[in-house]
Amino acid sequence: MPERPSRSAGPDSAATPSPTLTDRVLARVNDAGLVIDRRVNASHPRASRRRPPLLEDPLAASATRTPEQVREARSLRRVFADLGSSYRQYRSRTGAPVSPDVRAAAYRFRKELSVPSLVAVAGRLDELKILTW
Repeated sequence: MPERPSRSAGPDSAATPSPTLTDRVLARVNDAGLVIDRRVNASHPRASRRRPPLLEDPLAASATRTPEQVREARSLRRVFADLGSSYRQYRSRTGAPVSPDVRAAAYRFRKELSVPSLVAVAGRLDELKILTW
């Protein structure tokens, strides 16, 4: 019987690939979706508040989108809002001006509302060492 190479269990092991940025963003989007699901299924939902324009979804009530599409859009926006909060905190700490690359990626996300455009935003923040996940 041939021997299998042993895999070390340490976190520095080359045998365990680190998750890509896309995988990390997808995990965050899925987590945000679970939070949204818990709120929807709560017996006493939070009092409705007026959402800022960024988080409004004018097509959410429309019959043109499935509940899954609405959930994904809300999840993407939630992660985007979290990234924005992290970036604002970073800029407040460092006094750095708004990066044109981050701004362009954010505009693209708002226009496209997709995972690849969200990954682009996260990538710009990861280059600045802002992401903790």
